[in-house]
Amino acid sequence: MAIPSNPSSVYLDAAGTVITDLTICFCPAPESPSSCEQCALDGRNWQRIEKDLFLHSAKQSAWLHVARIKETDLTADDLVLADIRVGELGDDPDKSWESRPGGIWIRRSTYAGDTQQAVTQLDVLFGSDAVDPRPQWDIMQQSLQLKTKSEVPIARLSILKGRPKAKPNGPRPALRANADGKFKILQISDTHMVTGVGICKDAIDGDGKALPESEADPLTVIFLGKILDEEKPDLVVAPLIERSIPWAAVFGNHDSEGDYALSREAQMSILEDLPFSHCQSGPEHVEGVGNYYLQILSPAPSQTPLSTLYLLDSHGQIPSKIHNPDYDPINQSQIDWFTSTSQALKKEHEKDSTHLSLTFLHIPIPEYGDRNLITRGGKRREPTEGPSFNSHFYDTLVQEGISALACGHDHVNDFCALLPQKQKDSTQNLSQLGPWLCYGGGGGIGGYCSYGRKRFHRRTRVWEIDTSTGGLRTWKRLEYSEEKVDELALVEGGEVVCPPAEADESKGLGSLLKNYVVS
Repeated sequence: MAIPSNPSSVYLDAAGTVITDLTICFCPAPESPSSCEQCALDGRNWQRIEKDLFLHSAKQSAWLHVARIKETDLTADDLVLADIRVGELGDDPDKSWESRPGGIWIRRSTYAGDTQQAVTQLDVLFGSDAVDPRPQWDIMQQSLQLKTKSEVPIARLSILKGRPKAKPNGPRPALRANADGKFKILQISDTHMVTGVGICKDAIDGDGKALPESEADPLTVIFLGKILDEEKPDLVVAPLIERSIPWAAVFGNHDSEGDYALSREAQMSILEDLPFSHCQSGPEHVEGVGNYYLQILSPAPSQTPLSTLYLLDSHGQIPSKIHNPDYDPINQSQIDWFTSTSQALKKEHEKDSTHLSLTFLHIPIPEYGDRNLITRGGKRREPTEGPSFNSHFYDTLVQEGISALACGHDHVNDFCALLPQKQKDSTQNLSQLGPWLCYGGGGGIGGYCSYGRKRFHRRTRVWEIDTSTGGLRTWKRLEYSEEKVDELALVEGGEVVCPPAEADESKGLGSLLKNYVVS
């Protein structure tokens, strides 16, 4: 799996330009390419793609450079890049191919006024399994010919010819309930897909027997593909494109970790432009990237909102003397935005008692670790790992009447739970329930799925909203299982309900639903 380059480097001054040439320069590590003599290319038109083709694994670095010229400056005598190949040319009788480093061959032709026949953008993706989901981009199957270590993912060129098609003006196609009033969401957490194929170290088969180390990401694709085919969701909370299903995403703690990772802003810029994406950067004055909401509408042509989904950035790990690891809490600016947005939206459906709201984030808030939780339909198999500071976002969820909060992060926790709240009205001797706090469970083969010597199957969570009755149900899908697992009714008639105690199979770390001890 691969992530495209930072838009600030790939698209730098790319608008209205075409590529006229390319080359690869090699520099001794750790010398910066900006000070490397071999990268001191003549002219102002050369630009560097900010990716070391050796992925910082060698005693030298290698950088792809492209030469650009403004389309308005082109003359009929100028040559533009028309085609690229990598490897042997074979018996191609065309003598106009020019050799470049890395086994690259380019063919240039005079500019005929049609940019659709010219290469306008280039990128580098890594790994034999890399795909480029960006519209009109074409990734080359043949990798660059570089002397890299066998364990380093191969570098492959991805090419865009012509101008990207303009995005349609106006909002994205609306999310709508089906004719029966239902809307299904597949929550995929902790895929842990990486540059290359990744390694799985703790898998088990259908009988619980330990499996040897294997390539991870191809197995994750197969597992998730099977669930998508079985569930046929209306929305997926994870980036998915091939099946033409609308999707949205929230950032996790690993998404911007590492010295060479793209910033959250750069990643969101890419995600927003991908097909079927409902991702949004969110307000600039709110802490984090990707704080936004989606509304589920009635079947067309109605514009009536039936349910609301909130998605928040839960940030990442921070230095701390209190707890290790420790994480940023949900920020006050996020809480303020959430409150004002929720209250404004509630005015639109204040007479609709069946309108349900759900919230998705990655890192669990502190209440997931509360000892008073009423746990149903799953297990706590590891301690909750989240921020040590409690910003009391949970209180805001209660105040705004949110039905459920969904998170990931702790891969082998997969329960749903309620934290009883005392009524403010002392005349009522009752306990208020909600919102539900639910874990998605780890869905990626490349992420850990064990605790101590106990191994577990990967899993995902499904949510089904019944907008006609104000109902919310959830269940899980596991590896090697054809059946729904731990199906629960969480909300009925717009009110949070607690399933009977016999549905509770989770009493803490010592009680394990389906696990295997590997000696």
